[in-house]
Amino acid sequence: MRSRFEPCRELHIVVLGAGGVGKSCLTAQFVHNEWIESYDPTIEDTYRTQINVDNRQVVLEILDTAGTEQFVAMRDLYMKTGQGFLLVFSITSGSSLGELAQLRDEIIRIKDDENVPIVIVGNKADLEDQRAVPRARAFSISQQWGAPYYEASARTRRNVNEVFIDLCRQMLRKDDISDDVNDDGHDKNDGVYRIGRKKRRRRKDGGTRCVLL
Repeated sequence: MRSRFEPCRELHIVVLGAGGVGKSCLTAQFVHNEWIESYDPTIEDTYRTQINVDNRQVVLEILDTAGTEQFVAMRDLYMKTGQGFLLVFSITSGSSLGELAQLRDEIIRIKDDENVPIVIVGNKADLEDQRAVPRARAFSISQQWGAPYYEASARTRRNVNEVFIDLCRQMLRKDDISDDVNDDGHDKNDGVYRIGRKKRRRRKDGGTRCVLL
């Protein structure tokens, strides 16, 4: 049983995706509960906020990455320091979904871990009449990657909180498992194996989540 006086966990999230998919809008809605009609995609912002996840206090540091040209130079550093990643595309742009595969591959390479907490977000779900990415295609990719998939709208707040909370749950589980491994005196390699084994069992039992509420 966890102590009621357990200190806040500090978790680091990186929001990634092509320019124009509404990353900044998602983050602003989550942190400030506000809709940004227009923003400068060349600006990188870091947000800090405290939330309650399953009765656990969590301090989130969220890095909202900049446009692609400026981002590439710092990408390795972002991925190295991030603990969890929102991979965001627009349902109105097929190419924006295609860019996520490279980002995921880079994350896995840099972290040297195939079980990095990731949530895939199909943003701009309020623009259904302009949809260019079939739900089935995005869900198929999420199944291949073993990552939850949500369709969200920063404009209407649809699933905005849910994508961040889901990612936090993944990060907390990974942290808890790592803590348990360290407490038991197992080495680092054993910890990686146990994390991977538990992740695979969870996917088999519960399946990949596709949330279209």
